[in-house]
Amino acid sequence: MKGVYIHIPFCKKICSYCDFCKLFYDSSWARPYLKKLSNEIDNYYMGEDIRSVYIGGGTPSALALNELEYLLNLTKKFKKMKNIEFTFECNLEDINMNMLKLLKFYNVTRLSIGIESFQPHINDVMGRHHDYKDAKEKIALARSLGFTNINLDLMYGFYNETLDDLKKDLKMFLKLKPEHISAYSLIIEDHTLLKVNHIPSILEEDELLMYETLCEILVRSGYNHYEISNFAKKGYESVHNLNYWDNGEYYGFGLGASGYIDKVRYTNTKNFYKYINEDFRCEEKILPIKEIMDNEVMLGLRKIKGINKKEFKDKYNVELEDAYPIKPLLKNKDLKQKKEYIFIPLDKLYVMNEILLKMI
Repeated sequence: MKGVYIHIPFCKKICSYCDFCKLFYDSSWARPYLKKLSNEIDNYYMGEDIRSVYIGGGTPSALALNELEYLLNLTKKFKKMKNIEFTFECNLEDINMNMLKLLKFYNVTRLSIGIESFQPHINDVMGRHHDYKDAKEKIALARSLGFTNINLDLMYGFYNETLDDLKKDLKMFLKLKPEHISAYSLIIEDHTLLKVNHIPSILEEDELLMYETLCEILVRSGYNHYEISNFAKKGYESVHNLNYWDNGEYYGFGLGASGYIDKVRYTNTKNFYKYINEDFRCEEKILPIKEIMDNEVMLGLRKIKGINKKEFKDKYNVELEDAYPIKPLLKNKDLKQKKEYIFIPLDKLYVMNEILLKMI
């Protein structure tokens, strides 16, 4: 069982913090891109059972309705399992009745809506324009058409953000009753508008306090904290993303997408003209077993429940303790063990990278 990620790079506007592979939407580029996307799928998909499909970006909802239908029709190429999770990313301003009906017709089961914040001064920094009223109306519209699995993206850690701002956002998010919340701290990446404009990062101690606060509030509100940045109502954990964190295999289709199939890690070109000329992949690497195991550890420890020792032994024919310095990390409480699981305790999640450096 594998997952499929499809990247749609087009955006109607470029957010100040985004370093993903993206282009301004242009209808004269969109249709040729989608046709080449179809060819890439035909070239590389090997007909396996697919457990999850995730259409992300960019902004997939930036496509015109006929372009979106063409894209959704491409997903018929995949051999979907009966209980497939099919996620579509969208922006609030793009959501309307016709788009939602089309998504429903093509059996999209999960909406992921990039809200980030409702605070006007934070939206100004991001270059976003929406409010709580927009979100309430658009989510109610999706609910009326039968969408029962909705994720909202929340972002925190802006230089001009206070803890009270975050608490206000969390209160508004919770009033919208999403099944899933992904909460990410802002990282100011190279080649973004924030970096170019020399916007400062928030103080580390302030960011940590925000993280601890949102974890406490979301867990108290009935969300399962199942991955370092992800929270879900019971039974609504993201199947697609869990496959990543379980070091599972997945296809990546589209400009700049990455995939991992049959021990090969590959990355697609970010050059639009190369992609249009079907020069899809810019890097392919057969991973040695040690690197696969390292990925298993780095990804698995993102999950709150951690790594199952028995499953690790079954996959790699070696005990986790024999492959990595688990015992000293248990002794100094960087790691904990509960039954078959090795995990990072909640009060150490924020320094996860330091713990991984000790392990690998």
